[in-house]
Amino acid sequence: MTAPRLVPLVEQFDFACERLVGRMAGPVMDSGDGCATAVGAMSDEEYLWEPVPDCWSVRRRADGPGPRATLLAGAGDWGRDAASYPHPWPPPFTTLAWRLSHLGEMLALRADHTAGGHVLTRDDHPVRGDAAAAVAAFEEGAAAWRKALLGIDDAALDTIGYCTYPHGSDPEEPFIDIVWWVNQEVLHHGAEIALLRDLYRARRGK
Repeated sequence: MTAPRLVPLVEQFDFACERLVGRMAGPVMDSGDGCATAVGAMSDEEYLWEPVPDCWSVRRRADGPGPRATLLAGAGDWGRDAASYPHPWPPPFTTLAWRLSHLGEMLALRADHTAGGHVLTRDDHPVRGDAAAAVAAFEEGAAAWRKALLGIDDAALDTIGYCTYPHGSDPEEPFIDIVWWVNQEVLHHGAEIALLRDLYRARRGK
């Protein structure tokens, strides 16, 4: 049984993920007022669109990292622009592809560090070079995180360091705070992705 305090957070997570996937993949999305709004599926060109110079994005590993990046994170033929601390300042503008890859990785790794082997790193997580595969990877990560949450009891919610995800404050935070944080990550990056889709559609009157 899901811990009662967790129920509204899981419902919020489900709603945010459903809206984001609809916004990216179509054929319709929830407009927020209960109406279904038609939306086209994201193309590979849109997925990799760089609206300003010197964006961080996902790139073929053979091409090397982008401007101000020092490495390509992830596994496979593609990687996501990254840099060791201290990060570049001001922060580079990140593409839709970068933001979606970040979300999918975060969900998959946090699921592993909550209810899996507690071993996955960024070097293990594949980076996808096309839109359809990236959306599917986000859905897989979201499903894994949701499954991990459903096995949580009330005591675990108050346990500091219950999630051992190594790229955040997880080892120092009660688990319920991490659940909240993951929700806001999906909500705010989802909003950014939606805005980038709108900007791509409206560019130069197209």
